[in-house]
Amino acid sequence: MADAAVEFLLNNLKELLLYHSKLITETRGQIESLEKDLRVFKAFLKDSVKKRREDEHTKALVENIRDVVYEVEDVVDLFVTRAIEKKAKAAPFKFWKPSYDLHTIGGKVEEVMKKVNQAKTDFTDLKIDHQDRSEKPQTWPLGERDVVGFVDVTKELIHRLTQKTDYLDVVSLTGMFGLGKTTVAREVFNNPAIIYEFPVRIWLYISQDFSNKDIFLAIIKEFTTITEGIRQKDEQELCRDAVDHLEKVCFLIVMDDVWSTADWDRLHIVLPRINKNGKILITSRNEDVGTYASCPMPPKKLRFFTQEESWELLRLKGLRSRDCPSELESVGQIIAKNCHGLPLSVVVIGGILATKYSALDKGVTKKAWEEVSTQVNELLKDPANRVNKFISLSYDALPYNLRACFLYLGVFPEDYEIPVSRLICMWIGEGFIQQSNDSSLEETAEKYLKDLISRNLVTIDKFKPNGKVKTCRIHDTLREFCRTEAANENENFFQEIKCRNGTFDPNLDQYRRISIHTNCLKFIRSKPAGHRVRSFVCFSKDGFVLPTENVPHMLGAFELLRVLEVKPIKLTKITSHMYELIHVRYIALSLDMQTLPSKFSELWNIQTLIIDTTWRELAVKADIWKLSRLRHFKTNASATLLKPGKDSKHGAELQTLGTISVKNCNTEIFDRACNLKKLGIRGELALLLERKMESFDAIGKLKYLEKLKLMNDVYPRAASEGGLDCLPQPYQFPSTLKSLTLVSTFLSWESMYIIGLLDNLEILKLKDKAFMGYIWKAVDGGFRHLEFLQIEETDLVCWEASPHHFPRLRSLVLKNCDKLVRIPLALADVETLQRLEMYVCISAAASAKDIQAKRSTHPEGSTFKLSIFPPLSE
Repeated sequence: MADAAVEFLLNNLKELLLYHSKLITETRGQIESLEKDLRVFKAFLKDSVKKRREDEHTKALVENIRDVVYEVEDVVDLFVTRAIEKKAKAAPFKFWKPSYDLHTIGGKVEEVMKKVNQAKTDFTDLKIDHQDRSEKPQTWPLGERDVVGFVDVTKELIHRLTQKTDYLDVVSLTGMFGLGKTTVAREVFNNPAIIYEFPVRIWLYISQDFSNKDIFLAIIKEFTTITEGIRQKDEQELCRDAVDHLEKVCFLIVMDDVWSTADWDRLHIVLPRINKNGKILITSRNEDVGTYASCPMPPKKLRFFTQEESWELLRLKGLRSRDCPSELESVGQIIAKNCHGLPLSVVVIGGILATKYSALDKGVTKKAWEEVSTQVNELLKDPANRVNKFISLSYDALPYNLRACFLYLGVFPEDYEIPVSRLICMWIGEGFIQQSNDSSLEETAEKYLKDLISRNLVTIDKFKPNGKVKTCRIHDTLREFCRTEAANENENFFQEIKCRNGTFDPNLDQYRRISIHTNCLKFIRSKPAGHRVRSFVCFSKDGFVLPTENVPHMLGAFELLRVLEVKPIKLTKITSHMYELIHVRYIALSLDMQTLPSKFSELWNIQTLIIDTTWRELAVKADIWKLSRLRHFKTNASATLLKPGKDSKHGAELQTLGTISVKNCNTEIFDRACNLKKLGIRGELALLLERKMESFDAIGKLKYLEKLKLMNDVYPRAASEGGLDCLPQPYQFPSTLKSLTLVSTFLSWESMYIIGLLDNLEILKLKDKAFMGYIWKAVDGGFRHLEFLQIEETDLVCWEASPHHFPRLRSLVLKNCDKLVRIPLALADVETLQRLEMYVCISAAASAKDIQAKRSTHPEGSTFKLSIFPPLSE
């Protein structure tokens, strides 16, 4: 990852010289010299992209550059840390001479520089162009996932699961990795017949190191909210609770990727054997596991793809079409055949082909496909490692700016649903995303992710209402490749820490990034120390409160951190070690605290600050207006911010702010945070609308705001006592607003016309009694661009509307609208309507079926999807 390391360090040195020159007075000359040398390294890396793929000497030189850059980074970061300490304590440095260390590292840089200059001379003499010519995939729109093959298997499993038995039935699906077991299981899980048959469906991913407690909690979570009291129960109590819940319902549980018969013995104790209405579907790579679990019935062994299925999938992944130009038919069929029926191989190779397709020059495309075919034939000589070699081929074809982003996906646990917004902020915090003239950092990161999706290296899990990717996943085989590639000594990119034989890896000081997802408390209690670690990531399923005495062991373990993602670990206290993390750019914490301490404003590098707290309100004593790089501040509480002071001049970088108190909605705040794109407000919203405060007028002046969430919270009074009489007029809302969410506002439906007049509104979510009243009559001229409408928990009985009231509506979601008699049948005539979801809307469910029937007669009706929970009985 030399490219990313050099780019990041260059930016760091530039900012150090520009904005913090007082810290480096005695070493300024040496740092300026290092910056010049790094620019030479950067130019060499750019020019040598192709060469280092082919030449071992160049590859070794690139590794030398990376290693020396890491050393420079360590020395500079440590120097800045000590300089801050010196400034804070007004004390001289002890036992350390920064100028000596910089001089020493400067000598190493000079040695590498000589090798670089010689290599550049060789390039010139040979007249070789080695710049990065990595192809970019075609920018196809992101749509629903295409599923190919195994129609027969899916039907057979659905038939088996919907058959009545006088016992708790276990169905097993087995096959080697990459065959598509999880894909088939998901198709079954989401099939309308299964949804209809099983009101309770639970998906459990069984990792190699799963804990019984995690599994029991995952089951209980489907029936009730997991409180701290539930978390504190022991395994036996949790098991009993889970069994009690499952005994009473008709359920389907999918246990994905069960590794051994011993694992099944641990899992089946939670299954209520007396419940004849329950079904279990397990997937496993081990046929013995399937036989053992589903005895006396044999497991369903997943076959390999047929040639026709392989070719169809290759067309979809390589061309994004089931059609194929005639000149590519022959070579494409050969490539499909050489994937030997393994869907994962087809998907990975298809991702490579996608980068080489040109509709304008099919001759170039054919030649590129023939080259891929030749490479695939070469890799077939080692069939045992075929899939990994296919993945390596795809990885080698990545532009260097995407490699770090791809490998970084391995820090997440197996089968983890990765929130894209968090992933993007972490990429930015790591320094993988570079500023461009025409895009923000976030927009560039979104392009990177879309590129990885187009190459079939990342799969889409869920979409946002606006069509963007909300969550994504990475196949476990691809994740294992990322982990292996990232951990090898040539990369030293990141390591996943595991407990082996009761101990943890003692070599933390050699690592730059670490992730841990199990035994987290034990790891922290072991008092880890990693002076070079830049990222500490924990995504444990089992959240816990970190004992006060162990807080310093976590916060003080890694003084040069850039990314700290530890939301499963709840802190009741923050020690001074936190404020010494002056290089940190991304923080995600869970707190049992009502105050965010003032010293957080000393973390001058912070870009993303995510704070979850158990309290309704969070007093932010830190002056966020001193944080010049802060882009995203998020909390689940109502945060009260300090007023911007005369000596705190920042805020223009802020893009996300929420949720903040109503008290902070004023001109002072929004003049500073003038470039906000997302804003959340929580509190007594009636105060926001008082004319004398002019609060909403201040919001209306946010000329880049796209997303606004208003949560009415009048605690300790009853929510109904703080309902709003009206909404601001349409002209008072920001003209750029695309998404609006209202929560517990208790507005009358007559006020809905105001929202309808918001010109650019595309997404509207009404939650927890946002609107109340017997009837809603839609009015003409509104909602001209609305695509997504969600109504949740209301006493609405009668809804009257015509197609022209929602001319562009694509998705309608209704939750807990149990008094609603029917959905307007006229909505079936909205040409764009594609999806209708209903949760606990019993009375209106029949009308949804009528809409489905009517949509089926429309030309566009084939894409319409209806989901009803609980399902209608016959």
